[in-house]
Amino acid sequence: MKENFNRALHNVLIHEGGFADHPRDPGGATMKGVTLLTFQRFYGADKTVSDLKRITDAELAHIYRTGYWDKCRCDALPGGVDYAVFDFAVNSGPTRAVKTLQAVVGADQDGAVGPITLDLIGSRDPAAIITVLCDRRLSFLKGLPTFATFGKGWSRRVAEVQQAALAMAGDSTDDHLAIDDTEEPPIHTDYDIVRRGAEGPWVVQLQKALNIRADGRFGPKTEAALKAFQRENGLEPDGIAGRLTYRALGLID
Repeated sequence: MKENFNRALHNVLIHEGGFADHPRDPGGATMKGVTLLTFQRFYGADKTVSDLKRITDAELAHIYRTGYWDKCRCDALPGGVDYAVFDFAVNSGPTRAVKTLQAVVGADQDGAVGPITLDLIGSRDPAAIITVLCDRRLSFLKGLPTFATFGKGWSRRVAEVQQAALAMAGDSTDDHLAIDDTEEPPIHTDYDIVRRGAEGPWVVQLQKALNIRADGRFGPKTEAALKAFQRENGLEPDGIAGRLTYRALGLID
């Protein structure tokens, strides 16, 4: 539904977080889910990381609408189904999201939402579509070799998307039915890269996730526990908690 774009984008951005540019992150500099390469593709090859950090709400909305929402024809989808497909597209690509949706409703999986696909969607209960779509999305993620590392965060994201999408399908406009971004800790917002000698709330969250004493001070015991976790999960055991480590711990998506 056309009127759902802003609400859906709000929920997507909660999951995508703020700025990240860890040197070992192959995605490179990313702001609110938009990589520097994507930003340059939309707004010019001369755009820099500094420009990306200052991306405007209008630029962000344009990228997400034209690159994901419109490609999946979310304006034409029922409320709730539109958000579930949109978030899937952002996370795993528009083609995969659409093909999975088509599989759910029994349409040919050509990756394009046309009249036949829309007719089949319209003949089914939106809540049922959302539930099966999210189940298949999670099954796809579980089949990825990196699920053991990132599965906790991915599973939480899919569950939260399903909950919010079902609320939207019920035509409710209550604010509390959107994903709650006010809880502590700030799971889906920007994060601090921490290492030995650091202090603060992200050290506390790291320590809690590692099941060690959470005193907010990154000392040798925290470093040893972190390196052990990184080794066990196929990460570089550098003792630095950044985007990849936080994802493996389920602290961010």
